[in-house]
Amino acid sequence: MRKIGLCLGKYAPFHRGHAHVIETALREMDLVKVIIYQSRLTSIPLNKRAAWIRECFPHRVEPITAPDGPEETGYSPEIMKCQEEYVLKVLKGTPIHSFYSSEPYGEHMSRALKCRNRQVDPRRIHIPVSGTMIRENPPAFREFLPPPVYFDHIIKAVFHGAPGTGKTTLARALAEKYACPWMAEYGREYWEKHQRNRRLTGEQLLELALIHRKKEVEKAYIGGDYFFVDTGALSTYHFALDYHGSAVKELELLADDCRDRYDLHFLCGDDIPYDDTEDRSGEVHRSLFQRRFRRDLDRREIPYVLLEGSLNERMDRVARELNHYKENRTW
Repeated sequence: MRKIGLCLGKYAPFHRGHAHVIETALREMDLVKVIIYQSRLTSIPLNKRAAWIRECFPHRVEPITAPDGPEETGYSPEIMKCQEEYVLKVLKGTPIHSFYSSEPYGEHMSRALKCRNRQVDPRRIHIPVSGTMIRENPPAFREFLPPPVYFDHIIKAVFHGAPGTGKTTLARALAEKYACPWMAEYGREYWEKHQRNRRLTGEQLLELALIHRKKEVEKAYIGGDYFFVDTGALSTYHFALDYHGSAVKELELLADDCRDRYDLHFLCGDDIPYDDTEDRSGEVHRSLFQRRFRRDLDRREIPYVLLEGSLNERMDRVARELNHYKENRTW
């Protein structure tokens, strides 16, 4: 019979201590179910916390969101009974072999589930951190956050626009100003290695976008309050339209995801002198590409700020937007 383990928590945020519990369960179980509770402690959306677990554990782990779960915590008979009944309702009769936790509630929950109480690092010796500590200062505890989780905690600004609109220069200058990491346009490097007759196939453009996203998460983990991105999958999608008139479905989905992947979107204007290079197609093409990009941002209803003028003027506008966003961010 297949052995199923169970974990539960708020995962606000999901950190390496939580991961250690799930990793332990995976070594011992065939499948691990993870119930994720709604919580007043955090404004991080429930679905986002579930997505972290899916990204960190794409196989043999089943996250279960619990938007209507009981929020009362403690060890009174009434609270324990409420918690136990809710978990049993969510499981719908699924037999659990072992209940995994680092908390005292493992004792009464495993008793209700008629399963083994598997305690993992309850004294926080192996992973000395808690969600409370991280919530107070995420950058200070970066080492305890998986890269995808840390990526979602920093403020990310992406720069859109046609080739030759100053995205790279701006992203690099802002990273230097704020002593933060930045993601250079990977497309240029990929194009130089793989282009044939100045073109990439639809599958190559998808690969390019996937590698770029992976590198974003790796670069952002260096640390800092902000992360600046020189183009994203939306730009790659527009190159697919330019080359082939369409994009493969997976690339379309990555383009759609750009809206929520970044906190701030900037469209770099084409009001600066055009610097032609081997991988570009001329100033007239830049204007056409730019108009199409702007129409697409409007069509997708992605809020963006148009950046025009000198480098300093653009940097000043970005600085104002960063300050405003930081002051009003909910998490």
